Amino acid sequence: MRIGLLTTTAALALGLALAPALSAQTPGGGQRGPGRMQAMALQGITLTPAQQAKVDSITAKTRAQMPAMTPGTPPSDADRQKMMSLSTASLKEVRTVLTPDQQAIYDKNVAAIQEQMQQRMQGGATPATPAQPAAPAKP
Repeated sequence: MRIGLLTTTAALALGLALAPALSAQTPGGGQRGPGRMQAMALQGITLTPAQQAKVDSITAKTRAQMPAMTPGTPPSDADRQKMMSLSTASLKEVRTVLTPDQQAIYDKNVAAIQEQMQQRMQGGATPATPAQPAAPAKP
């Protein structure tokens, strides 16, 4: 169970870190694959311009450190390990940019993505959706 969670977390981290580069290659802006995971992790979170600049900086730094990949060729074990390590660090760093309220939403979204990935790894078809922010109370 712990190995499965670690694998799922690593896959999520890798997907989130690679999302900007991969979605840039997808025609139409790419709301598929890892690009969709990034959007799901930040769903319901409105970043200030300063936060967005920090997230963009973290993403650019992480992307610059990633090993070069050849489309259609799986990465080596060493490259995969480096990508997972960088991605995990990037996830933690992005989380520190968020306010406590934003972190709560982010954590729920990441947990939902992990659950969905775990279901896919086990052959399940039920997709999980990230947490939606509560609707403001109407007076």
